[in-house]
Amino acid sequence: MTAAASARPAVAGLLVSDVDSTFLTQEVIELVAEHAEVRDRVEEITTAAMRGELDFSQSLRARVALLEGLEESVLAEVRAVLVPTPGVLELVSRAKADGWIVALVSGGFHEVIDELAAASGIDHVLANRFEIEGGRLTGRVSGPIIDGTAKRHALQEYARMYRVPAERIVAMGDGANDREMLQAAGTGIAFRAKPALREVADVSLEGPSLLDAWPHLQTAAVR
Repeated sequence: MTAAASARPAVAGLLVSDVDSTFLTQEVIELVAEHAEVRDRVEEITTAAMRGELDFSQSLRARVALLEGLEESVLAEVRAVLVPTPGVLELVSRAKADGWIVALVSGGFHEVIDELAAASGIDHVLANRFEIEGGRLTGRVSGPIIDGTAKRHALQEYARMYRVPAERIVAMGDGANDREMLQAAGTGIAFRAKPALREVADVSLEGPSLLDAWPHLQTAAVR
């Protein structure tokens, strides 16, 4: 092994992505809300929160409260209809092949996204959890809410864990609650994003494919 090869970092970079409307084309909580026949009300709250008009934690509690009494079994039905954003699975595959760590940090829910994340080769997932009792959703979140600050903290923790400097971190998202993690990354990518996120992003992508982010990962990896 040459000296140059031995000096090369074991981890090429860290890619951290939001899930709803970024890794996925959908908003998970809206898919769940459809089964409770409250999707329109949940969509209104989601849209206001992503524009930065509502505190994310408060908005999430309000949305989850509308799901009280819903049978846990509907979560399997939601998992079955998840649609990854075009290009995102190829992006993850290329990143993993090149030595990147890939993490999902989400205001969505573990119960819905974990299975797809595992199948996609994702290294880490941080998300909310529904409180479930007696096979039904209680209308409450179990544990701390994953808001914008929690997303940033997760990004920073993964960076410390793998010793990845900020310039080799890429973060992707679409809404106001992704602002902090994009600002903490060396490259912040706003994907089909709300104005509140575009104003702090280094790169704005209009889609439809997230594979358009690949050149930015390649650039970050050699910094």
